Amino acid sequence: MTHAAPVSPVDRAGLRQRIDKALTEFLAGQRGWLTTLDEGLVPVAETIEAFVLGGGKRLRPAFGYWGYRGAGGVDSDQVVAALAALEFVQASALIHDDLMDRSDTRRGEPAVHRRFAARHRAAGWSGDPDGFGDAAAILLGDLCLVWSDEVLHSAGLDPRTVARARPVFDEMRTEVTVGQYLDVLTQATGDTSLERAGKVARYKSAKYTVERPLLLGAALADAPAEVHAAYSAYGLPLGEAFQLRDDVLGVFGDPERTGKPAGDDLREGKRTYLVAAALEALDDAGRDLLLGGLGDPALEAAGVTRLRELITVSGALDRTERRITALTESALAALTTVDLDTEARQSLVDLAIAATRRTD
Repeated sequence: MTHAAPVSPVDRAGLRQRIDKALTEFLAGQRGWLTTLDEGLVPVAETIEAFVLGGGKRLRPAFGYWGYRGAGGVDSDQVVAALAALEFVQASALIHDDLMDRSDTRRGEPAVHRRFAARHRAAGWSGDPDGFGDAAAILLGDLCLVWSDEVLHSAGLDPRTVARARPVFDEMRTEVTVGQYLDVLTQATGDTSLERAGKVARYKSAKYTVERPLLLGAALADAPAEVHAAYSAYGLPLGEAFQLRDDVLGVFGDPERTGKPAGDDLREGKRTYLVAAALEALDDAGRDLLLGGLGDPALEAAGVTRLRELITVSGALDRTERRITALTESALAALTTVDLDTEARQSLVDLAIAATRRTD
């Protein structure tokens, strides 16, 4: 006897399809406006459509939705459409992040700045192709952030409901922006402390991936204070665990699944928890070897393998995996402290597992 595979929490209640529908409809409207303004904006519309609709796990809207349902919120397409705004915040962060990291690819396709640089070269335009690509990526990332606001406000929710959610949404976007700056600052200063690595992970990714979407859903549902507290107690450790898994995949992940070259985080010189833990454990010779390769954009496959071996033998990989497990357990324990809708609680449990055990 065979059993059907369990439905992913991102697909329950038809959630993924509804999110994609809301995004598609919004982007179609924006394309119409942009192309009416100037034909030169067609590539802008096409690139954002491809970026937003062509990939993404939809985890952030899913955390927001099940946070809303867990707090007793009544399902509606308007709520799903409002939570789709989180995908534009994510798109903005990724486009800018790829530019700052000088990444060549995202999800197996050319990064936005590379795409527009290639367009410049192919057309034979004047000026610096890479400078043009960089400028385009900054502006497209900014446009996605602007559109995140528009999606939230145009979803059809009661203005009082939107007003409750507004402070969470604003704080989330501020946190991810300053978190990105702290990441850049950390790479520039060479800070290798675990404390700084944890702070960067928390503000650059963890909070806006889990905690803030949950609190956004709670605000839309007008949830009581105890639900907000439980969601923070669940979301903060889980968000950190999510980022730690991302850090592991950035060094040890399969490019066929991650869509980025093997060891890209090493070439970019990211001072992650994984790297900080290795530097703390290695002897002087090992530290010198790791720091010598870290941040080298020309690091070849053999160099990546060598740095991976250093990280592994230092015990940092095992330490990071243990921390992921402990943080996930802490997050799941927080869900038991508050009364939530049964289906939503189970979906939040399943989301925690999906977020921390993923391979892409």
